[in-house]
Amino acid sequence: MSADDRRFEVLRAIVADYVSTHEPVGSKALVERHNLGVSSATVRNDMAALEDDGLITQPHTSAGRVPTDKGYRLFVDRLSEIKPLSGAERRAIHSFLEGALDLDDVLRRSVRLLAQLTRQVAVVQYPTLTRATVRHLEIVRITPARLMLVLITDTGRVDQRIVDLGDVIGDEDVARLRNLLNSTMIEQRLPEASASVAELPEKAAPELRDVLTRVCSVLIESLVDHPEERLLLGGTANLTRNVADFPGSLRQVLEALEEQVVVLRLLAAARDPGTVLVRIGVENEAMEMRDTSVVSVGYGSPGNVFGGIGVVGPTRMDYPGTMAAVRAVAAYVGEILAGR
Repeated sequence: MSADDRRFEVLRAIVADYVSTHEPVGSKALVERHNLGVSSATVRNDMAALEDDGLITQPHTSAGRVPTDKGYRLFVDRLSEIKPLSGAERRAIHSFLEGALDLDDVLRRSVRLLAQLTRQVAVVQYPTLTRATVRHLEIVRITPARLMLVLITDTGRVDQRIVDLGDVIGDEDVARLRNLLNSTMIEQRLPEASASVAELPEKAAPELRDVLTRVCSVLIESLVDHPEERLLLGGTANLTRNVADFPGSLRQVLEALEEQVVVLRLLAAARDPGTVLVRIGVENEAMEMRDTSVVSVGYGSPGNVFGGIGVVGPTRMDYPGTMAAVRAVAAYVGEILAGR
């Protein structure tokens, strides 16, 4: 084993011990707890070299060392592959998410589950409507002068709207409306569908024009993205378990999570369902997030990312376990929504 490889094993051992104990790690403890195959003196020399490289540091009050953001980054980059979850864990995820009733329920369950698995804050971005396509529009006549529109997208979103027509409409005209709107919108991305729907009334037969104008104006509201619906959080209380993990300010982190914009920007970078992104400490652009790490990945169907899902926690986190959990939950969410 080369000196570099041996030093990386020492770094890996320091990360493992510090994550599990939250105590700075000394050379004596490393030799006792890990089968490093070298003397205490060699471990001390390796720790000195790691410290010179900025990968570990010594808190003022302790003889032990703790990993730096740079040390965690090297550790994450050298994970040859993300360990798979056990069969039991995968079955538990599948059965918990499989029982979901609709898109909202799938996402609520996914953040609750991810927060429990990782003991961090879980965040999921609602499917971004700019990427969603219209699967079907159902029109139901509730009364002779009132319709219900049910818009279904390929991301599993179901949006219901009521339209008061101000006039009576027959079953035949409802069928004409349904056919006209579906032929205009199906398989279109929502922004294009919105533009197509806006042009429909002026092309319509005179007897349908008033009804179509009302239906289209309500429908356009469903086709436009609503930024306030974009993020769900679960397990925020997990951050308060160890306030010492946030030397800057835990309150700042909680406020950034509440504002959502910062986290949305982080999740938006997770555009590939196959690649788990890890941002550690100072790698986060927002000052409020400099004491945190964000582990995120895209979810969706092959070739179509619906949104991002991830975990926010302290830099002292179980990276292999968190990365595996985030990837597994994202994969199931994508499968379930793509199959709906």
